[in-house]
Amino acid sequence: MSLLVVGLSHRTAPVPVLERAAVTGDEAAKLLAELVECANVSEAVLVSTCNRVEVYAVVETFHGGLADISGVLSRQSGVDVTTLCNHLYVHYAAGAVDHLFRVSAGLDSMVVGEAQILGQLRAAYTSATEMGTVGRTLHELIQHGLRVGKRVHTETAIDHAGPSVVTEALADAERVLGGLTGRRALVIGAGSMGGLAAAQLRRAGVGRIAVANRTAANGERLAKALAEDGTPAVAIGLESLLAELALADVVIACTGASTPVLDAGTVRAARTEPGALVVCDLGLPRDVEAAVGELPGVHVVDLETMQLRLREAPSGRDTQRAAELVAEEVQAYLAAQRSAEVTPTVTALRRRAAEVVDSELLRLDSRLPDLDSGVRDELSRTVRRVVDKLLHMPTVRVKQLASAPGGSSYADALRELFALDPQSAAAVSATPAMPATEAESVTNHHIAMSTVDGEAR
Repeated sequence: MSLLVVGLSHRTAPVPVLERAAVTGDEAAKLLAELVECANVSEAVLVSTCNRVEVYAVVETFHGGLADISGVLSRQSGVDVTTLCNHLYVHYAAGAVDHLFRVSAGLDSMVVGEAQILGQLRAAYTSATEMGTVGRTLHELIQHGLRVGKRVHTETAIDHAGPSVVTEALADAERVLGGLTGRRALVIGAGSMGGLAAAQLRRAGVGRIAVANRTAANGERLAKALAEDGTPAVAIGLESLLAELALADVVIACTGASTPVLDAGTVRAARTEPGALVVCDLGLPRDVEAAVGELPGVHVVDLETMQLRLREAPSGRDTQRAAELVAEEVQAYLAAQRSAEVTPTVTALRRRAAEVVDSELLRLDSRLPDLDSGVRDELSRTVRRVVDKLLHMPTVRVKQLASAPGGSSYADALRELFALDPQSAAAVSATPAMPATEAESVTNHHIAMSTVDGEAR
């Protein structure tokens, strides 16, 4: 069994393709169930955010797993496999570990260093756990990945390597409106992105914030928190958008809806008085109908605009240090996995030795039935000590050697030398181990495409 990551992100796909591939609401549970029903997939976690859709999976074979996962993503998005593969990236085995750790550290985000991905990764893990699609391998990998992300954000200042998507969008709003101080804002969506947007608006000095949300309790909770911090705020239902749009200077839309929540007709009906309106669409799929940007006086900032602006991630000392920490953690994780691979063989070897000792002591009892019990016990202890001492150094060394790349060959040698049953050795392992291969990442989309097509046939 091996780790495989298949996905597309702001680095490989334009926003329209990401929109079609985005997974929201009940679709996630359905997609996870479909993934683990595939012949080559035994575990799966789906991460779907505003700039990435990717599947982390434990697969039986590389080609079979790639074909299965690509097929599921193709059916879910409605994009044919050939077209989809032009935008997919694939990371396998050690390359999958490296990718996850970079994602959790914020190094692969549209905005380098943003910490929101940690919460999104945790939420994806929780959802998959509830669906029963997470086994020991993905549990250990993602928990380690979350720890890596926390370590990077604790030990570096990568959070400040670049602006957040929200601050970048609000910077546009400030330029258009000539500042946000005293302005009226409308936030559509009270999730994590909505909370971040509201906090940024409060710090920018807006005079009033209206929070519109499908679930009233969540909107009221956010509005109450804002009011307690000194910013006038009110919670409304989505049916009250028209009245609030008439008052707003800036709108931030960030819901998890699968269709737009703000259309041109609603905005046109609300904006009866002249004045500039900035609409920041941070949803994926889009929360704002494209035609809204064509209305007079309305300026739309969306993820596609920011994708172009933020394509080149900022570099600096903290980003470099974060990358070094990730590389360090990847090597430590892989070394631990390689060491774990040899544990079943060592356990099987010690078990074989114990069986031989027990057999010989029984034989001694049959030959010398009148042997004094004290002498028998001392002989038993002596023989077991001799065997333990003979096995101690080889088993310690084989574990040390196994932690290096290619270390699995030492376990193979032990099994061959002592005629250990491979199935018996594997059976004593409680932890499925990842193959001890070097980092392998498939980034050539044409290779991935031909691989999927070939396997599907």
